[in-house]
Amino acid sequence: MNKRIIQRVLEESEYMLKTNQTIRQIAKKFNVSKSTVHKDLKERLIQIDVNKYKQIKQILQFHTEIRHIRGGESTKLKFMVKNAN
Repeated sequence: MNKRIIQRVLEESEYMLKTNQTIRQIAKKFNVSKSTVHKDLKERLIQIDVNKYKQIKQILQFHTEIRHIRGGESTKLKFMVKNAN
């Protein structure tokens, strides 16, 4: 793995640990695709820093558990805005 990728993975993981942001939000912040962030945090990070990987894994698991709630809130907001006009 080249140094640039390692640096990006570490920056993404630090950012997630500090802000608890989702993969989509991190991808937008670092100007990379969701797939890249997912691969960085799920596959590459374990090779770089196992302890950070374990922390990130817990955050990702939490996001997976609540995604149906976020989706419902988003849909509700969408229809509220649509019906207000």
